[in-house]
Amino acid sequence: MVAPREAYGETLVELGRENPDIVVLDSDLSGSTMTNKFAKVFPERFFNMGIAEANMMAVAAGLAQSGKVPFASTFAVFATGRAYDQVRQSIAYPRFNVKIVATHGGLTVGPDGGSHQSLEDVGIMRLLPGMTVIVPVDVAETRAAVRAAADWDGPVYIRLGREAVPDVLPAGEGFEIGTSKVLLPAASRDDIVHGSSRKRFDVGFIACGVMVKACLDAAAELEAEGVKCAVANFSSVKPLDAKLLAAIARQSKLIVTAEEHSVIGGLGGAVCESLSDLNPIRIRRVGVADKFGESGPAQALLQAYGLTAKDVARTAREALGD
Repeated sequence: MVAPREAYGETLVELGRENPDIVVLDSDLSGSTMTNKFAKVFPERFFNMGIAEANMMAVAAGLAQSGKVPFASTFAVFATGRAYDQVRQSIAYPRFNVKIVATHGGLTVGPDGGSHQSLEDVGIMRLLPGMTVIVPVDVAETRAAVRAAADWDGPVYIRLGREAVPDVLPAGEGFEIGTSKVLLPAASRDDIVHGSSRKRFDVGFIACGVMVKACLDAAAELEAEGVKCAVANFSSVKPLDAKLLAAIARQSKLIVTAEEHSVIGGLGGAVCESLSDLNPIRIRRVGVADKFGESGPAQALLQAYGLTAKDVARTAREALGD
């Protein structure tokens, strides 16, 4: 297993070789965000802004205005909290072409504790008009998402975790902003959207990040009990793949969302908002309740906060039994 932030650093180097306008900024955390890989190869295009995240975002906006493609990185709690005013006023409002790639998001930051476990960053960024929000599931999708962000015209927020994660997607799987993937059953997105699969599900799981694997494991457990499941990777949180979401809802009795984020404002909130307009259905949200994190090993925290495959399966099972 490899941490997605490792793949981020390596992809930056590849992009740097392909596009001389790619520049990278960091706030004295390049050894953790892995932007130090880019700094070693392209020192003249790397800017360590020190512990001054707000200034880093403002400088990134200026570089974008001058025609560069800046990638600005720090921990998620700093990128979306400490620098929010600059992200809103200097990047999102003028729709400048800045790519904010934040690492150490969610509970799996682990021992750094509640002060550094950003559980609200997706909601904060999703609320900004014109901001694209991506939460990759694994290393391969991280590489593809970073490349997609580099090609995208406008501000992008990519949220990565600290821990190494298992491979979930098939090798060579592409990524398209605004489009999500069906991982279970063995049907294409178009099959589900256009109804040609003619499948019906007891529960449709909608997840992003580390919770996609938890949903796949939960689905395996439930399928063994005769519960028919669909699992979709909604790494593009904004723009949301509303067509696929509505199609899964039409073919399911229940929707369960899962994310390593607060149940308020993140993927679960986006799904509820979308389906309330398109296809009202019973929805259960698996995520962190209205509380902060705490210090501890990553896996122990996921268990303590109810973010395991067993918790996902139990949530679906209880809802189906209501």
